[in-house]
Amino acid sequence: MDNLNTIDVEITVELGAATMPIHHLLRLGRGAVIELDATEHDTMRVYANSTLIARAEIRIDDGRVNVEITEKLRRAA
Repeated sequence: MDNLNTIDVEITVELGAATMPIHHLLRLGRGAVIELDATEHDTMRVYANSTLIARAEIRIDDGRVNVEITEKLRRAA
């Protein structure tokens, strides 16, 4: 079990996505807002090392933002 403590896993939570031309991206400044293709009520995608593993929702609890897993996805055989 000690070997498990040395394994690095990159967790990514995707709230939404946006597509824009590179020249728009280069013109963005501090505080710029990028409109995503999702709303606050849509489920988020959770990735481990770039592999989709779950779906989740945002929960606010005592002013803290939490990610609550709502569905674990099975790996394709």
